[in-house]
Amino acid sequence: MAAVESNAGTASNPGTASRPWLENYQPGVPADIDLPADSLPEMLAASARRFGRRTALDFFGAATSYRELGDQVQRAAEGLRRLGVGPGHRVALVLPNCPQHVVAFYAVLRLGAVVVEHNPLYTERELRHQFEDHGATVAIVWNNVVEKIQGFPRDIAVDTIVSVDIVRAMPRTKRLALRLPVPKARSARKALTAVVRDTMPWEKLLRNKPLRRGYPQPGVEDLAAIQYTSGTTGHPKGAMLTHLNLRANAEQGRAWMHGAREGKEVMYAVLPMFHAFGMTLHLTFGILTGSRIVLFPKFDVDLVLAAAKKHPPTIFCAVPPIYERTAREARKRGVDISSVRFAISGAMNLAQETVDLWESTAGGLLVEGYGMTEASPVALGNPFAETRRNGSIGVPFPSTEMRVVDPEHPANDVEPGQPGELLIRGPQVFRGYWGKPEETAATLLDGGWLRTGDIVTVGTDHNATIVDRKKELIITGGFNVSPSEVEDALRSHPDVVEAAAVGLPRAAGGEDVTAAVVLRPQATIDESALREYCRGRLAAYKVPRRIVPVDELPKSMLGKVLRKKVREQLAR
Repeated sequence: MAAVESNAGTASNPGTASRPWLENYQPGVPADIDLPADSLPEMLAASARRFGRRTALDFFGAATSYRELGDQVQRAAEGLRRLGVGPGHRVALVLPNCPQHVVAFYAVLRLGAVVVEHNPLYTERELRHQFEDHGATVAIVWNNVVEKIQGFPRDIAVDTIVSVDIVRAMPRTKRLALRLPVPKARSARKALTAVVRDTMPWEKLLRNKPLRRGYPQPGVEDLAAIQYTSGTTGHPKGAMLTHLNLRANAEQGRAWMHGAREGKEVMYAVLPMFHAFGMTLHLTFGILTGSRIVLFPKFDVDLVLAAAKKHPPTIFCAVPPIYERTAREARKRGVDISSVRFAISGAMNLAQETVDLWESTAGGLLVEGYGMTEASPVALGNPFAETRRNGSIGVPFPSTEMRVVDPEHPANDVEPGQPGELLIRGPQVFRGYWGKPEETAATLLDGGWLRTGDIVTVGTDHNATIVDRKKELIITGGFNVSPSEVEDALRSHPDVVEAAAVGLPRAAGGEDVTAAVVLRPQATIDESALREYCRGRLAAYKVPRRIVPVDELPKSMLGKVLRKKVREQLAR
């Protein structure tokens, strides 16, 4: 489909007259992208043909070419087909960044099935809630966390677990150097009562012949992924992303990084690919552009700087704490990272001090972007040009529109310069929440507008700046934390009557999860014991850094806890 330049515009290709922010674009960045007509597996196949022998994946020095990646995807797809996976089936991935993750992602999609990404460091309880929601019967799982899936109750129908030993993808000389957090094993009693589900090694999938050539490709409008997010409110929900959503966002990224050299860029995958930001950057944009994707199972500054000596990065997308740590250590150790030409920060506010430190160390601009899982995820960004505005989230991507509206009456735009809720529209906006039509209707408005829940102002320079967060999510270390999840974990303790979780700002950016609790009469709090209790129910980054006992929580006339007032009290 050709790009549209008419003033009338559509939801996918808005007219240019209604987009004054286009004047801020870096020269050469188009107002609109050509909407993709092919699916993600077809995109990979095109890259395999085009970039052939060039390295697609680099894992501790073990290289996989684009041609080899395409072949492995076809073989793994055939193996999954023999397990009964077909169009529309959900397949769960519970993996860190590794070559097997990339192959599994595209193998599932090649069959027309749906990828459901999961954080492998989630507790068994957190994973169980998501599996109950999406109903996947096949899971491809890091061998260190297979126990968690095997411990699910019998009514969760995971029939087959494909166990992945990521160390097998490394060179033999490097296998002992990996340092990854390994979740604690279950108790002996729990192990004895667990449901033992069928498991098979990942390598068995790759021993199949390639999938037959005539196997139908998924359509560009078909569902590709269910990505769990806290959305605008409440507990995690599965955002449904189509092949078009993810392909379009990759194309928008390619347009934004004007001047990137296809087939020659070196992208460092320090963001987890189970997160929407990492998924788009590394699993789609990286493959689309034929980049060498250097995979890190977790961020480790020692590993990053060691890799930089061999294959200097040119694209380095991350969150502010990673930029700060990498730049400081690179300067301290005398490691040259001036090769980095493109750096996009997301997930939390980017401090000017971090920008100055990075740009005095690396070779290009560090710009802030904005997104949410429901937008695949990137919707706005600062241009790689003098028109960037540090402290703002920038302007809409190509083929993307924004409006600023009255949060209580979203049909009404606010006056220019006044705060209001940010709405976005574009080809990257999701289809809705899995199995939750009411939540979908509350988030997706008529005309395809997505409610972000963020309160922004837009200045005369057309840049958007976040001034408040309606949705009350806590952003810590680049991850979204639902206050409701933390509160549920605290309230399950026998000594806790009520709880409220909020985020308090850190000096270095982001927030600390902090909680106020009301205890039962005569109970006393042991903060360290209560935090340890939460660790059995929440991923480590969700556990409150501080828990404060209070006599009562501020509430509305309807009895709803006023988290904003709780935040103000705790800040004092």
